[in-house]
Amino acid sequence: MNLKIRKATVEDAERLLEIYAPYVLHTAITFEYEVPSLAEFRQRIADTSSRFPYLVAEENGVIEGYAYADKFQERAAYSWAVEMTVYVDKNRRRGGVGKALYEALEAALKVQGILNLNACIAYTETPDEHLTLDSVRFHEHLGYQKVAHFHQCGYKFGHWYDMIWMEKLIGEHKEKRTE
Repeated sequence: MNLKIRKATVEDAERLLEIYAPYVLHTAITFEYEVPSLAEFRQRIADTSSRFPYLVAEENGVIEGYAYADKFQERAAYSWAVEMTVYVDKNRRRGGVGKALYEALEAALKVQGILNLNACIAYTETPDEHLTLDSVRFHEHLGYQKVAHFHQCGYKFGHWYDMIWMEKLIGEHKEKRTE
C-alpha cells in the first residue's frame, strides 16, 4: 500500500461524495437519509477545514478515503475535544486506509492541543444488512473505549438503531489551561 495522506480541498468534494453516498443510501452508518448536493458537500469541507484537519488518503492519484475532526460541542469549555469521522471507499475497507487516516488526523490534532477524540457510532445488538459492528471494532483497535450508549435514537430502513460514543484520550489533562 502506497498511501499519500494530504489535506482535503473543496476540489476533492466530488470524489469524497462518491465515497460517502453508498453509506447514506445503503447503510445505517450515517443517519443521513439523502445524499447531500455537491455544493453542500463542498461547503461542509470548507467549514470544517477552516477549523480542524480534513484529510484524504490517495493511492496512485485516486482518493480512497477521507477523515476529519470537527468540534465536539459549541461551548468554549469543550475546546479540547473533537468528534472524529472517517469514510473509506467500500472496495478499500479493511485495508489500512482508515487506520492511516486516523493516525495522521490524531497527530495533527495533538499539534492543535486537542486532548479528547470522540466518535459517534451507529450501533445495533443484532447486525443486519445495513449495520455491522465493524466501526466499533475499528475504533476499539485504535484504542477507543465506549463511554455512552443511547438506545433506539436513530430510525433508518424501517429499523431503530442505537448510537454509542467512543473516546480516546491523547493528551494530558492539566488542571490549569489557557482559556
